[in-house]
Parts: sequence; structure tokens; C-alpha cells
Amino acid sequence: MTSTNDGKGGGGSFETMSGLPIGDLYEPEGGAPESIGRPGEFPFLRGPYPTMYRGRQWTMRMFAGFGTPEDTNARFKYLLANGQTGLSTAFDMPTLMGYDPDHPLSAGEVGREGVSVASLADMRRLFADIPLDKVTTSMTINAPAIVALAMYFAIAEEQGVPLAKVGGTIQTDILKEFIAQKEWISPPRPSMRIVADMIHFCAKNAPKWHPISISGYHIREAGATAIQELAFTLADGIGYVQAGIDAGLDVDEFAPRLSFFWDVHNDFFEEIAKLRAARRMWATIVRDRFGAKKPESWRLRTHCQTAGVSLTAQQPLNNVARVALQALAAVLGGTQSLHTNSMDETYALPTEDSVKVALRTQQLIADETGVANVVDPLAGSWFVEDLTDRVEAAAWKYIHKIDELGGIVRAVELGYPQREIADSAFEDQRKVDRLERVIVGVNKYVDDVGAAIPTLKIDPEVERAQKAHVTRLKAERDSARAAAALDAVRRACRGTDNLMPPIIDAVKADVTLGEICDVFREVFGVYRDPVFV
Repeated sequence: MTSTNDGKGGGGSFETMSGLPIGDLYEPEGGAPESIGRPGEFPFLRGPYPTMYRGRQWTMRMFAGFGTPEDTNARFKYLLANGQTGLSTAFDMPTLMGYDPDHPLSAGEVGREGVSVASLADMRRLFADIPLDKVTTSMTINAPAIVALAMYFAIAEEQGVPLAKVGGTIQTDILKEFIAQKEWISPPRPSMRIVADMIHFCAKNAPKWHPISISGYHIREAGATAIQELAFTLADGIGYVQAGIDAGLDVDEFAPRLSFFWDVHNDFFEEIAKLRAARRMWATIVRDRFGAKKPESWRLRTHCQTAGVSLTAQQPLNNVARVALQALAAVLGGTQSLHTNSMDETYALPTEDSVKVALRTQQLIADETGVANVVDPLAGSWFVEDLTDRVEAAAWKYIHKIDELGGIVRAVELGYPQREIADSAFEDQRKVDRLERVIVGVNKYVDDVGAAIPTLKIDPEVERAQKAHVTRLKAERDSARAAAALDAVRRACRGTDNLMPPIIDAVKADVTLGEICDVFREVFGVYRDPVFV
């Protein structure tokens, strides 16, 4: 067994608490097998970068969003002051579904599970005093993602930040909405057209922006197994790469800006194996299936989030331990960015204190455990390597099935992934009910002590204030300019022009998110969840 250096690498010296030097990379005499490779090289099983966390620590990107834009802006600043290194934005249900706060369907939901953003004025308040050339921002929104991104780019322009310098990620993963999360507007095929327009625009104008975060997280939260999450997420990725190519781009123009988002659940080693297998599979797909020439195109980079579905309302303090172990698995699996859930999220949006504990969990892993000092420290473990191979082989079977069905869009239309996930969720619940899968504090080690933890409460005044904001904006804006801008969006939807430029113009004219999404409903139609049997 050899190491590549004497503990001096990646920008510093590393040693154990006893003073033993630690090399940055360990492998057998003669090097690792070709199927495993080296970090930063094809097939990237061991990590997307040669020095991994020695060269750059993962981004600690805590999800935040509630109430008014001012409320979330204050939480952003609190997290940045406590050591967070990137922003991650949660939007409320009306925003996610493409409705303004004054819409009847928004009643009772404004600002409840995320921040309410209906207009450029709201986005301006959300990022007040936060320089967009100094932070990277992630936005978790899908069906109306193109509108939120247009607003963000318009704010960057107001700050004098060129789009070429704006960095971040917007989720945009509409396929997983049809598969799992169910927050959609229009049917799959026009929705894919919107995604392709975003990919094309960002490739040409915003090279540091990730226009899509291909998300397994919500697939897993809906009840998928780790193998199904891996397979369906990569199948979605294949669909998006094909959409980019169909939009006229060379794969190497945009593939380096695609990113992924995984759930990290309780099965410690399976989650690590999943992340390692994902990198090898994606490298093979992009290189061999799509002919990408650049190593940057082959490299899968990812954000991870600990499993919200694993948190329990019973004995909520146990969630601190669950999250710590899941976060450790994400780090050992080689994530580039991480969100750790807060212990109280089964009750409500997290309090500042619980968010701080969740953030400190990442910081403890980074600075106290030593696990980040070695690149892929579990490489060569007989168990981990075997499990990685078996997880990958099982995932390939799903991908081949989806190919046989005609690709992921057709598979979604036929309900194939939806049925597979429903069956898995049902079987998992049966295991819990039969005590074949233990959930501590729920079906084993149960006590009668009730939870006594503080929770965040959203003031009903938030909804009234947001409705007043959007009502006033619609009354005071230049109505002729807004109408003309909205009509330009409508013409683009009916034609073939890229949708990003007219939508950017529309939000600058104070056209709201709901009004633009109404055009999508008008031109593209409204998707209704079919019943699959």
C-alpha cells in the first residue's frame, strides 16, 4: 500500500492527532485498477477533482426561505455570518406552482414553506445588500424556474454584475416533478422546451451558471430506493443532454454546467456507493453515449442533502444524530456541496438555533474528524468496491429499460418510474410495519415523552403584506409596457425563439411570475396527473 506524499499536499500539511503524517491519496502498489482509477480522472469514481477537500472544501449551502423576502434576506445574512459559504433558496408553494400571492389558490400558503417571490421587486428585496458576484446562489424551483432565473439575472444587471460573472444553480428539473414531486404547470414536452431554452441561453451568456440541477432528492423522498434514485436521475440527465443537443448545442458547450442533487439516507455504505457509482456511470454516459470530448463534460459534480423523509417527529433530538451520519456519508462519498437538515423540520421550517446546529454539524465533520484530509479514504475497501459495483449494475438495468420504452420523457408519459417508486414506497412501509426496518423512536425504543422543542411560526400578516405588494405593483406599473412585454413572451411561446430574452424583458417591466406562468398555461396547456394502473 502506498501514498502519494508524506502529508504535504493540497495546500498544507496533514497529520493525525497523534502527529502521524497523512498522504493525500492511498492505493495499492502499481496503482488502482482501471475501473476505479484516480480522483480527477475518468471515470471519476474516486472524486471529480484530484485533491478533493484538500484543495477545496465542499460548499456548506443551507436551504433557507420563509415569509417575506425581507425575512429570508435576514436569514441569509445570519447564515453567512455563521460560516455558510453559499446561499440556497426555498420558495413557497404558490411561487413553485406559478401563482402570485393574490391568486385564490395561494390562500393560506403564502410564505409558509418558503419565501414568497412574485416580482422583480420581491427578488430585489430578497437579495438586498448581497453582492451577486461574491456569493453563489442555488434556487430550488422547477416549473417557473425560467422566470426566477430571469429575475435573478435582472438583479445582477442592476448591481452592475455581468452575467459572465454570475455563479450558481437553479434546479429546473421538471422531469422529476412528473416522476415524484408533482409541482408542474405544463405537460412534459413543452416543459422540456423551456428547459432547453435555459440551457442554451446560459451556455451562450452565463457560463458560470448551472441552468439545471438534475435531482434525485425528490425521487428518493417520494419512496424510491437508492438504486432507483440513481437510475431515474441519470435517465433524466440523459434526457436533458439530448434536449440540449436538439436545441443546437454541442454537448461540450453545456455538459460541464450540468449538476446533480442527491438524497443521502440512512444506509451509510449504500449512500457512499451510490455517489461513487453515479460519477462512473455519468462519465461513461456523457463520453461514450454522447461523444463528449472534454473531461469537464464527463465530470459529475453534485450537491447533497440529508434525507428529510428520514426525520421523525417522535424524539426529534434523534434527528441530530441521523443528520450527522448522513452528512458524513455525503462527505465520504465525495459531494461538492451539502445541506444538513435541522432537527425540527418535521414540525415546521427550522428555527435559527436548529439551523445553526445543522450547520455546525458540517463544520464539525470538516474541521474535527479528519475525514476530509484524504481523498476517497474508503477506496479499496472490499465491501465498498463490491457494493459500488452492484449498485451500478442494478441501476444500469433500469436505464436500459427506459431506453427500451423510448427514453425518459416517454417513460414518464407511460408512468413507468412513477409505478416503480410507488411499489418501493409501499414495500418499505410494510417493512417498517413488520419491524423488518427499525426506525429508532418510532417502531423501536419508543417512549411516551412528548416533544418540547421550539418551532418557527409564520405570522399571517406575511400573506396580507405580500398580497398588498403585488396588488400595488400591478396598479402602479406602466401597464402598456407590461402588456407589450407579456405579449412578447406569448409570441415566443407560440414560436421557436428562445424564451429567456423576452422573459427577462418582461420581469424588468414588472410583469409578475404568475402572469408569465399563466401564458405557459394558455399556450402550452395545463398538465393533469394521469392515473397509472
